[in-house]
Parts: sequence; structure tokens; C-alpha cells
Amino acid sequence: MQIRQLLRDYLAGFGMSVVAVADGQAMAEALKKSSFDLVILDLMLPGEDGLTLCRNLRAESDVPILMLTARGEAMDRVVGLELGADDYIVKPFEPRELVARIQTILRRTRGKHENHKKQNEAEFMGWRLNYALRHLVSPKELVIPLSNAEFRLLTVFIENPNRILTREFLLDSARGRDMDIFDRSIDILVSRLRQKLNDDSRTLTLIKTVRGEGYLFDAKVTR
Repeated sequence: MQIRQLLRDYLAGFGMSVVAVADGQAMAEALKKSSFDLVILDLMLPGEDGLTLCRNLRAESDVPILMLTARGEAMDRVVGLELGADDYIVKPFEPRELVARIQTILRRTRGKHENHKKQNEAEFMGWRLNYALRHLVSPKELVIPLSNAEFRLLTVFIENPNRILTREFLLDSARGRDMDIFDRSIDILVSRLRQKLNDDSRTLTLIKTVRGEGYLFDAKVTR
């Protein structure tokens, strides 16, 4: 108990918000109440040991796990890492090294999350399209609902920026089960999407009409 509280206070001195618990049951309750950036696990615990908790936690979560224990045999380390731990520190340890390892793990995992976010989002003119959630976020951070056809159409524009796209190409690309194959024009769908993007006839900064040819999505897209 003493080292747990001392460690909590020490890490708090580096700006970390720490919840210290005594066993696996308390850990499970804490995880239900809040989300955490990292879990530090001892091996020698009352009830289920740290290896069991590590295996169970990794089966249901990708939260980073750092093993902190007096058991420093090579096989213990191997087992801990094979069960999903991200790092392993043996007691006695230098507290500052623990902080450095925590920060390294967090930088690495946050980098993965940012890459994942970039892969699932496209940004243009302050707008963001989230492919996983299938919604549009305005520059003012307002979520703009899109129909399936609007989502598909915007995706086509984003994937083909600064290119003139014919009405036939857009209609074929945006068509789905919810869109009548005999729809007489893509113009209505483009008009609806312009309204969602606040891209009215007086500004037309994003979706531009190219007379006699089609439409052009005039934006720099980043992912």
C-alpha cells in the first residue's frame, strides 16, 4: 500500500492523474468508471496475479500495460511481454526511469492513434469527414448528418479534388440501394450537399459547376 500511494503522488508531480487500486477487482471497477491512457500492473497481487490480469485486460482492451514487479527473471519478462505488456520494469527501480518509460509508451500509442485518426478522416477547408462514423464535422465543430447518397458523393469529391467530374460519373459513384437508378439528375444531390456545406450560389467555394461538363471540388484535401 505504501509504495502504491508513494508512486501515485510521485507521478502526480509530473502532471499525471493516477488512480491507485489494490487488486484486480478494484482495477476492473476503475476501468468501468473511467478511461485510462496506461495501466501499471504488479505481478504479486492478492487474488488474480498480474499476469492473469494482463492477459484478461489485453483480451478486451488495447490500453498500454506496463508491468512493475520484483520478479525479474528472464522468463517472467518474456511471459509478461507475450501476454501483451508494452514494457516491464523490475524492482527496485529508479522512479525517474519509470516516468520516462511511461512517457515513451504514451508518445508511441498516441502516435498510433493519430495515424489511425488520419486514416479515417479527411480534412478540407476546415471541414472533416469521418469515414468510420460516416459524418461531417463543420469548422465550428458541429456534426452535420449526411444521407448515404450525400456521404458517397462527398467521398467521391474528396477522392478526386480539383478534377472536373461528369454528372454521369458522379451519379454512378453515388448511386446505392437508396438511390433510384432512374434518378434524372445528380444536380439535386449536389444541391443538397452544397446546403450541408453552406456552399450556396453566392459563394460556391467548394463545389463548382463547370458549364457543359460537370462539377469540380475546389479544395485541398489532407488526411
